[in-house]
Amino acid sequence: MNEKQKVVIKVNDNGSFRVKGDIELVDGEGNVFTTKPTFSLCRCGASKNKPFCDGTHKAIGFESAPRA
Repeated sequence: MNEKQKVVIKVNDNGSFRVKGDIELVDGEGNVFTTKPTFSLCRCGASKNKPFCDGTHKAIGFESAPRA
């Protein structure tokens, strides 16, 4: 039996959404993104590798408020 891992999405303060688990990430047109078992999604909007986080939030001083 192949049991799927529970999906966990962690909202990092002033940073990305950290995603862990067996998920399929799809854009608005139905195109599937290749993901790893754990990855981060951009929340600041400045990543050069959208929808994934590339750490740019640190360089631009992104602050998330209110807390999710």
